Order: sequence, then C-alpha cells, then structure tokens
Amino acid sequence: MTTTRRLLDWYQAQARDLPWRCPPGAPLPDDPDWPYRVWLSEIMLQQTGVVVVQRYFAAFTARWPTVAALAAADDAAVMEAWAGLGYYARARNLLACARAVVAQHGGRFPADEAALRGLPGIGDYTAAAIAAFSFGKRAIVIDGNVERVITRLFAIATPLPAARAAIRTRLETLVPREAGDFAQGLMDLASRICTPRNPDCHICPLAMDCAGAASGEPTRFPVKPARRPRPQRRGTAWWIESGGEVLTIIRPAKGLLGGMRALPSCDWRSEAEAPLDGDWRDLGTLTHGFTHFELALTVKGLRLASKPPLAGDWVAIAQLDGAGLPTLFGKAAILARARMDDL
Repeated sequence: MTTTRRLLDWYQAQARDLPWRCPPGAPLPDDPDWPYRVWLSEIMLQQTGVVVVQRYFAAFTARWPTVAALAAADDAAVMEAWAGLGYYARARNLLACARAVVAQHGGRFPADEAALRGLPGIGDYTAAAIAAFSFGKRAIVIDGNVERVITRLFAIATPLPAARAAIRTRLETLVPREAGDFAQGLMDLASRICTPRNPDCHICPLAMDCAGAASGEPTRFPVKPARRPRPQRRGTAWWIESGGEVLTIIRPAKGLLGGMRALPSCDWRSEAEAPLDGDWRDLGTLTHGFTHFELALTVKGLRLASKPPLAGDWVAIAQLDGAGLPTLFGKAAILARARMDDL
C-alpha cells in the first residue's frame, strides 16, 4: 500500500467533523455558496485554532450567510464581530475580498488558483485550499502543518523557509486526484498525531514510511532558522470615565488593529501627550505580543464628573465586553476597571 493510500484510509476513518468540510470521499455540495464557507474558514484559521474558529464561523455565517451579504456589511460591524480572532488585517482583507468577488466575479469565487490569488488577502496556500476544497482541483496545499509532516516523512534537513521547494517537490509525488481529502488528512494528522512536540509515532499511519521516525528524532524536523528576539516597544492607553461610561475611538483603517474600537492610545513608537489635562492615575502596565514586536502598554485613568468634548464614542462600562475591543484593549479595560474601582 502506498503512503498516499495509507493517509487517505486513515482520514476516511478519523476525519474531524467540521462545518466547512465535506466528509471524506463525499461529492462536493451542490451549493453555490460552498466556496464562500471554505474561504471564510481558511481566513479565520490563519493563526487561530479550530475550536475558537468554529464559534466565530457559526456566528459569521448566521449573520452573513453569503459572500454578497458580507460584501454589503458595515465595516464596523464586521470588525466588531471579528474581535478576539486577532491579526485584524485579515478582517479588513475579508471585506475587501468579498467586495471584489461581488464586483469582479458576480458574487462567485473563481475556481482557478491564479484568479484566486488576484483577490485581496488570498496567497498561494489559501488559493490552493479553495481550489481543492471548494472545486475538487488537484492543488498542492501547503501550510505549516503540512510542512511539519512532509519534512518529517522525508527527513528534510534544509532549514525553513529554504526547505519549501523540496517540500513542494515531495508533495507533487504524493498528491492524488482527491487532493482535498489528502490535504485535510495531512492537517488532521498534524493536529492529532504528528504534533510539534511529542508526536505519537507509534499510532501514525505513515510511521513505516517516515524517515524522521526512523531516525529516532522526528522533532528535529522541520529545521527552523534561529529565532531573533522581538523588538520591545512601549505605549500608553488612556481610560477616560464619566457617568459609568468610557471613551472609545475607532483606530485608523490602516496599521495594526486598523478599524477596530479601542481606548485612546499613542502610536507605540513614541510617548504622546494625554488627550486632556487632569489628575491621571497610573493603573499599571500590561504586556502583549504582536507578530513583530512585544508591547508594554501603560494604562492611565481619569474619572470626570462630566464628559469632555473629545472625538469618539462613549460606551457603558457594563457593556464594554460586547463592544468589539481587540484583545490588547480588552486586557487594558480589565486592568482599568479593577484599578479604577480602588480609586
């Protein structure tokens, strides 16, 4: 039995039941909006785990069941619904892509990988995934999970990202006509057996073919370049409270957390003056990791008898959890509420 057949047989028996997947071996749904569901799940799954995505996916598809509905959505509503998934450029690209599909493709995702790559927020991996999972194309689907399985299977010792050419070459020899099932089988294998640490090689359906397992050190693969320390930045957020409400703003559309509701804050590169004069209290400092830097955010608070004439929206403190704050400002709000109560 070939490696490919062993994986497909394992996936047939062990596939996860997910709302954006067809069961293994099943025909694609006769639903013109199926590619929308696949695309939405793939964008959400970038940098976010399956358990969290299932909850957000259900909420999004209930509220915006088609790409046309999403394209017509209010930007702020989508950004608020996305809050908590992180990497907020994905949400901006989500709207841009939905609108491009409606404007350029009549509300239907194209099946061609090159055409898919021409849409906002869709790169090589996502284009291949949509082509395979939505349209049954024989596409080479490679994400970090697939890289881990293939580098172990063939003991590819070249460090990433240089190893990606060899990974693609090896995959080309394995991918069958059922490319979608094969790719999803690799992903499930990576999630449940061929994990980053402590892989369960003794129950892996590919163990007899795996050079990494045979070496006795499968976790040597993939080989990654030395990690550089992330730069450190500092910033300030201001909690301005009056009458049980707090001032929030919408951040500029471009840049980190663009278009998201937030507390007033500096640009995290240099200190800025407070939005108004007052007896500001230092409420503490929290840390938050972004992809390219680590932020130490100091939160300062001010309680006023009346609302000052500042741009922004006043939100009831009791309703702040549902206001769509991204994780960083959600953490700042938790800190501020705890400390302001002590003043």
